[in-house]
Amino acid sequence: MTSTQDKSSFLRAEAELALEQSRKAKAERTKDLGSPIKLSGLALGIEVRGNTAWLAENTSVIRKINLENGKTLQVFRAHTAPTTCLALCEKVPGSNDDGILISGAWDKMINIWDVKTKTLVSSTLAHADFVKSLLVIPSLKLLLSSSSDKVIRFWDLSSLSSGQPLRSVGSISAHTRPVESITFDASLSSTSSAIVYTADTMGIIKVWEVSKEDVSPPRFRATEIDELKNNRTGVNEMYHGNGQLWTASSDETVQIIDHPVPSTTTQTKPIPPIVHPKPVRAILPISLTPLAEPYLLTGSGDVIRVYDMSTPQEPDLVNEVDAHWHDVTALRLWMRKTAVEGQAGKVRVEPWVISTSLDGTIRKWNLLELLQPPPPKPTEPKEEVKPEPVEPEPTASGLTEEEERELAELMDD
Repeated sequence: MTSTQDKSSFLRAEAELALEQSRKAKAERTKDLGSPIKLSGLALGIEVRGNTAWLAENTSVIRKINLENGKTLQVFRAHTAPTTCLALCEKVPGSNDDGILISGAWDKMINIWDVKTKTLVSSTLAHADFVKSLLVIPSLKLLLSSSSDKVIRFWDLSSLSSGQPLRSVGSISAHTRPVESITFDASLSSTSSAIVYTADTMGIIKVWEVSKEDVSPPRFRATEIDELKNNRTGVNEMYHGNGQLWTASSDETVQIIDHPVPSTTTQTKPIPPIVHPKPVRAILPISLTPLAEPYLLTGSGDVIRVYDMSTPQEPDLVNEVDAHWHDVTALRLWMRKTAVEGQAGKVRVEPWVISTSLDGTIRKWNLLELLQPPPPKPTEPKEEVKPEPVEPEPTASGLTEEEERELAELMDD
């Protein structure tokens, strides 16, 4: 028994060593790709605003960086464990000022910050286990948080009092596994209700109508209206828009699910899953961004893939980029703004993509370049094969035909 265990351990060690060597080699090959910004830790969450990125780091801080030069602009410290997620919301209603920063971490806390003053407004013990994701629903002035404790909790954002913990206004306890991702249908949200999607590590997605109860102080009730079982295992990221739910899963697929199901007499075929060679951690459906173009970017393993989704039933793989030397963890659109040289006050806006990875870098990619298929690999010229000289076959006399002819000519003479 001991011998078998030792051999198994040895084989695992050999495989790990080979992977480590492969990653070292790739780290050297890709060290300049995507103008990398080297971080002091790992970015576990990211939001992009203007030319800056907000990062939830495993170093327990929230960091704001300049995407042009990689310089740190602000650091927010209060968590005592890796920060996993963050969200930005308005401080002044209707201003789009992103004046409030919200962060969640392994320390089970949710912290609220004033972005301008960098002041910690409040700190709330939110869950019994790691905080995994955060979602702000502006129309309801509501924050949702999910956790490894399998619970989704609702928090009132209508009045943020300095020093006071967030007020709990409801919860969902229907999942049997940690809840990794939450999103909502913005087109159906109002000041009284919203449709919310919650996904766990078993791949179960539950659909809820979250509605505001007519009581004071206000509370929220969640009514389950559907359950989706399209994924075989954990859902890592979700987006909803244009009547479709997009999911990235550890089952190595991206799923595009029509939801709500169209009310039509013509039954449409489900869109087949987009299969990848490794778990998919990140997706960026360009169709759901202000660009509204039919492209999808995915992060599976250390590769970014680009698909043309003009025909969803038959997605076309446009490009594959060996973007990082470790797993890609997030993809975000960056509308890069740069001053036009020689034209005062003129600004050029270009679509770029930001990727984060477990290799400890942020990388920047021009979207138009990503959408171009890679040039074909040059083919090596084929060597001309010269025919080997054919030796003349001897006749019955042992002489070749040419020798017999010469001999006959001599005898005639």
